[in-house]
Amino acid sequence: MFKGLGGFGDMGKMMKAAQEMQAKMAELQDSLARTVVIGEAGAGLVKARATAKGEVTGLDIDPSILVPSEKEVLEDLILAAIKDAQSRGLQRSAEEMRRLTEAMGLPADMKLPF
Repeated sequence: MFKGLGGFGDMGKMMKAAQEMQAKMAELQDSLARTVVIGEAGAGLVKARATAKGEVTGLDIDPSILVPSEKEVLEDLILAAIKDAQSRGLQRSAEEMRRLTEAMGLPADMKLPF
């Protein structure tokens, strides 16, 4: 169809590859939104659940640390657990993105806009 147009014949292939990449990226984003990671603090006394996209979805606090005089410690542990969960989510997201780019024949360290 594009014969005789020089390099424009590859344009169709490039557009198809871009559409495939866009579909795979959308699938990956959906998967990351469903993937749950758990961050911990205080040797597991406080746990935070988050998606691999970094959205915190829940907390689990061991009742043994619910002492009024330890309020600041508990607050610090909650924040640490949330940060740990978000960090793990970002790490998981980066790993999945690296797998996708490698599977598509792109450099593993290529930064995509997602």
